[in-house]
Amino acid sequence: MNIKRTLSSPFHETDCWIFDLDNTLYPAACDLFSQIDVRMGSFISDLLGVDRVEARRIQKQYYYEHGTTLAGLMANEGVHPEAFLDFVHDIDVTPIPPSPALRESLSHLPGRRLVYTNGSLTHAENVMARLGVTDLFDGIHDIIASNYRPKPSPEPYDDFVRLYEIEPARAVMVEDMHRNLKPAHDLGMKTVLIRTERHSPEADDEDHIHHVADDLQDWLDRILIEDTA
Repeated sequence: MNIKRTLSSPFHETDCWIFDLDNTLYPAACDLFSQIDVRMGSFISDLLGVDRVEARRIQKQYYYEHGTTLAGLMANEGVHPEAFLDFVHDIDVTPIPPSPALRESLSHLPGRRLVYTNGSLTHAENVMARLGVTDLFDGIHDIIASNYRPKPSPEPYDDFVRLYEIEPARAVMVEDMHRNLKPAHDLGMKTVLIRTERHSPEADDEDHIHHVADDLQDWLDRILIEDTA
């Protein structure tokens, strides 16, 4: 039996739901990033002819200086981005369990559902297929669609809003990285931070963080209430 569920305030007027992918749509405990991290190190080691220790140093340096390792490799090493993305996202997604509960909750959200990720389209499709939620989404905006400009650079957010004709005041963005919510807040969206192990507690009190949850399912359970009418 399908139970009708409605949205609680302040989300009852929302008609566009924007989700980050990694560590947001699925729990961070699945730890897909450890696989991606290893493959980034291998790519850099092979590309530059350095050992894994030096490759990791370069990887993290580029991440902190450019927002993503890819952006640093493009700027400093002339790396072809699609070759990098294809290599690092060639991972096993089976640590993610299929989630009928997530599918059920997402299906009750009115309006459009979009994914906005710094990853690739292929990676997003693999993850969403594993979760069993692909058909519930109206679009995936990946790093290629952002012209390789990673979140939280504000310009791709502007392009994203124009492309999908989003009315920010009626949109919510859900992310596991608090800095990536700042441009969404500045555009007028509601923001939701999903806590992870790398979460900084003081981020809860930052002005651009409107709501905080321990995981996506927890948040959806809180905002979707059974309609007893």
